[in-house]
Amino acid sequence: MFEQLDEIRQDCANRLIRAARDRKSPMHTPVIVTADVDARVMVLRAFDMALWRLRLHTDTRAPKARAIAADPRVAAVFYDKGAKIQLRVRGTARIESEGVEADAAWAASTNFARRCYLGDGPGALSQKATSGLPPEFEGVEPDDAQLLPARENFAVLLIDIVELDWLYLAHTGHLRAQFSRAGEDWEGRWVAP
Repeated sequence: MFEQLDEIRQDCANRLIRAARDRKSPMHTPVIVTADVDARVMVLRAFDMALWRLRLHTDTRAPKARAIAADPRVAAVFYDKGAKIQLRVRGTARIESEGVEADAAWAASTNFARRCYLGDGPGALSQKATSGLPPEFEGVEPDDAQLLPARENFAVLLIDIVELDWLYLAHTGHLRAQFSRAGEDWEGRWVAP
């Protein structure tokens, strides 16, 4: 089934495309790790196969924004239990709160999703359990005018993939392949699991 490196790299791309488009994909919510060795589950919003770029959404006030500004190295782990495939990626990240890509991502978001950027910044201290949202927006979808202040807190996290590590778990023997970018091309190799 998995015998050619080019087929495996294409399979990786297909899985990332599906993960971004399909909320039910097991790879829709990867673990993203920043260079400060902090990890978090995030939602994959888009994958650009031509650029091998992941797009996720974030808050400009989040600690990961400062971590990425200090050191853009990131890693991500995707896992599909049913297919028994793990995909680890490494790349460089940047956070963009302005520009075409951030504006398009904001425009494509629902008002219910946008309301997350109205509340307290991620990690803000509270005296009680809280969503961080202003009370008037708990369980309520704000209108466009109410969301105007939220836009300044919204950003896209863009990750340019430079390395892929693919692992297929099989009772007959696991298989593993690695890929590294060489300019516009990829170099692949088989490695022991």
